Amino acid sequence: MNSLKIAVAQINCTVGDLAGNAARILAAAHEAKALGADVLLTPELALCGYPPEDLLLRADFYRAAEAALLKLAAEAPDLPLIVGHPEQDPNNGGDCYNAASLLSGGMVLATYRKHHLPNYEVFDEERYFSAGRESCIVEIKGVRCGINICADVWECGAAEQAAAAGAEVLLVLNASPFHVGKQHLRYSVLRERVANMRIPVVYANLVGGQDELVFDGASFALDAQGELLHQLPSFVEQIALVEYADGKLLPGAVADAHSEEQAAYSALVLGVRDYVNKNGFPGTLLGLSGGIDSALTLCIAVDALGPERVRAVMMPSPYTAQMSLDDSREMIRILGVRYDEVAIAPVMETYAETLAPLFADLPKSQWDTTEENVQARARGMILMALSNRTGSIVLTTSNKSETAVGYATLYGDMAGGYAVIKDVMKTFVYRLSRYRNAVAEKQGKPAPIPENIIVRPPSAELKPGQTDQDSLPPYEILDAIIESYMENNESPREIIARGYAEADVRRVVTLLKRNEYKRRQAAIGIRISQRGFGKDWRYPITSGYQDEF
Repeated sequence: MNSLKIAVAQINCTVGDLAGNAARILAAAHEAKALGADVLLTPELALCGYPPEDLLLRADFYRAAEAALLKLAAEAPDLPLIVGHPEQDPNNGGDCYNAASLLSGGMVLATYRKHHLPNYEVFDEERYFSAGRESCIVEIKGVRCGINICADVWECGAAEQAAAAGAEVLLVLNASPFHVGKQHLRYSVLRERVANMRIPVVYANLVGGQDELVFDGASFALDAQGELLHQLPSFVEQIALVEYADGKLLPGAVADAHSEEQAAYSALVLGVRDYVNKNGFPGTLLGLSGGIDSALTLCIAVDALGPERVRAVMMPSPYTAQMSLDDSREMIRILGVRYDEVAIAPVMETYAETLAPLFADLPKSQWDTTEENVQARARGMILMALSNRTGSIVLTTSNKSETAVGYATLYGDMAGGYAVIKDVMKTFVYRLSRYRNAVAEKQGKPAPIPENIIVRPPSAELKPGQTDQDSLPPYEILDAIIESYMENNESPREIIARGYAEADVRRVVTLLKRNEYKRRQAAIGIRISQRGFGKDWRYPITSGYQDEF
């Protein structure tokens, strides 16, 4: 019987870097050749990176991609390559396709065009591509291989068509972004396809960060009965061999599964590392407050970039507790980052004097959000001044719970370039913080986040005795309502019917809708849930819709 060694190239590509991505594919091909591979399988649109977005509206982008593909074919070693790339068909009215081509002997021997174009969640492929219709079966060392691209195996049709056309094994190029729980969903979907086709599947997925998306890799292979025989590790590049012989896949290495906390934390670290490095920032800045959100963000930044590229600034006001200062200093001692303390009381006094004549004819309460926001904006100004002078990017520290209900100050603590925990609910912030401490303890190192930060009631410390729960439901309730309404599209009536107090639901939904204008001006952040406040949240700012209560 025929035998085929398939090299899965789980690689980190950069959108638009055609030359760099081609070089990465070429390096993978040489490594695969040295391992004894018979064919190299790359991720979806590996040549141009995913998602290219409106680069795909440029004719010159397609011309450059075609030139890069032909150059790659000419330079490749004596090894067939299956490469994902964008294609514009000059013979069909200029239609554009999400394609994958077989390169061998310096030539493009066959091209497959993606059938199913996702237009949901973070995907917008119908904006750019036409759908392919034909199956593509390529014979390599006597084995008939079908080619599919990502969404083709998430819906019925294309995979079954390949099997009907005589494919013995299905090779799938993917750019499947991460969210918590995604891998189990992939297994479930692929097992449905396998049950229909009765042939094995090799699934090669992209790895790396691209703006708000993180691709986790986690490439795998299922046999014709849907059993997992190969599993590559998550969040790292790797070239691995999957062998097909005697009509079936042979067993191989299966990497350990990640817990939810480990997967989410790894995604956040990779997202920060790639955003900072791919955009050429020399380092990062963040405001350290003594609270849990900035503490977690600091840990992620250090794990992503190393302490030498992270700078923390503590900016105490008259309302900052000594505990906050002490805990921040302890974190800095453990993590070893550059640290500055800049008191903002003088700035607050200057603002108060400057604004006093403008406020003279207005009613004055003992304390209102004006004074609170002045503090946040003073801190934002300091961080942005440092960013301007050093070139480092400011990491914002607001979590998903705060982002949902607007508990972050526009041009204040929202000022910055990348929102690390923007898609992390407050309750999950605590889980990730304890996870990070547990990792340190297993390594025999001190826990980086002091226990005080984890157990004390959360507070913005913008007025005397303030806590978050003064004006919000407990975070367990708040997060559950946000998840139900925002991620699951449940109506307020449905949420109340599940036992949540109507007053809490009304308040949270009202705040969520009222603060859309803030979110439109917020920095992009890493998506780790099925629906984040980014590409897959497109609610109008101006809307008269009344929810169902």
